[in-house]
Amino acid sequence: MPIVYKIDIITELKARGYNTNRLRKEKLLSEGVLQSLRTKSYISMDNLSKICALLDCQPADLIAYEKEPSEGAE
Repeated sequence: MPIVYKIDIITELKARGYNTNRLRKEKLLSEGVLQSLRTKSYISMDNLSKICALLDCQPADLIAYEKEPSEGAE
């Protein structure tokens, strides 16, 4: 998976006052998105945008591209 999360987004949201109950209750993020964040799976650009708005940051603060090792490389 070449795109990785630089930080634990759920922990950072909690530090800013957005616990998972609040995120669901206020319909800021769905349970499916929260589960994807827990398992480090991809989320949509719309959800990435919402998280950036909540944390007042840029996407590059949250995700990074990591080159996968090529097969046969020594």
